[in-house]
Amino acid sequence: MNDCVPVSSIRAFLLIENRLLREALVRLFRKRPDLLVVGQTSPGDGTPLGILETQCNVLVGDSFLPPCLPASLPAKNGTPAGFKIILVGMEPDEEQFMAAVRSGVTGYLLQDASASDVVAAVRAVFRGEAVCPPQLCATLFRFVAHVVEENPVKRGAPKPDLTLRQQQLVTLVAKGLTNKEIASHLNLSEFTVRNHIHRILKQVDAGSRSEAVETIRAFGYSISS
Repeated sequence: MNDCVPVSSIRAFLLIENRLLREALVRLFRKRPDLLVVGQTSPGDGTPLGILETQCNVLVGDSFLPPCLPASLPAKNGTPAGFKIILVGMEPDEEQFMAAVRSGVTGYLLQDASASDVVAAVRAVFRGEAVCPPQLCATLFRFVAHVVEENPVKRGAPKPDLTLRQQQLVTLVAKGLTNKEIASHLNLSEFTVRNHIHRILKQVDAGSRSEAVETIRAFGYSISS
């Protein structure tokens, strides 16, 4: 007879390249009454749409894969993917960590993380919390402090009046897309994209694309990455 699944179960999808790790996590999660494995595969075998169909709450991966992040997946019924991302078994690489954070990852565990650390992280991100190693958390604090120092919002400065198209474009810039990729995504010419970016930089008095993104965020626009 099958065990009853608690109503409050956290639906987890395991996108793990390392087969031994994947199978170990499956066994580990199945021993927890509040965790339900709704799918498991390696990155080469799974598809973003397949992940969406499982309606998982938390995606656990062992590599940084931007195409499988919520912001990169197609919206369903007008609603973007709502699951949280945890990366496990990662190297303490500051650059990769920051790229993951910008892409929406809210859990980042290093190779020395224990089984209980992984379970605790799944529960934490499901509750809306973030999990990362102390040394990388310090990197995040330094980055935020640097952004504030380099891009302070002038007191009383008017909020830039961005059109919906400009907001869409800035969101794609924040994801790291090139002008060519943005043009393809929005069905525009590269020339039009360049003109849009030039006008946006001028509007917010920014000297670079990344500075423009941070400045626009500081003005209260919701720009995902």
